[in-house]
Amino acid sequence: QVHVWESGGGLVQPGGSLRVSCAASGITFRMYTLEWYRQAPGKQRELVASITTRDNTNYADSVKGRFTISRDNAKKMAYLHMNSLKPEDTAVYYCNAHILGDSIAYWGQGTQVTVSS
Repeated sequence: QVHVWESGGGLVQPGGSLRVSCAASGITFRMYTLEWYRQAPGKQRELVASITTRDNTNYADSVKGRFTISRDNAKKMAYLHMNSLKPEDTAVYYCNAHILGDSIAYWGQGTQVTVSS
């Protein structure tokens, strides 16, 4: 059985930093592309960052230079390091794991990130 779950969300002040984590079980982790999405109230879910099996990364324009995605295949973990946080970064952050070209994707339940003073 496959499980994907996020952790590390919380309340942070504008300009602060936070790291959210994604853990997975039941999959051959190193074979999966990992993505972080976020969804703010009343908005569509959007792709924030992705990292491939070869550690190629891609970022939404809104987070470039502030967020960094990484992975640790040995621990079956992915991370999203968020710096210089803004109120508009407030959202539920979701982790997605999938194999490129495969229609099956695994999602976590999300972790809330709130940026507010």
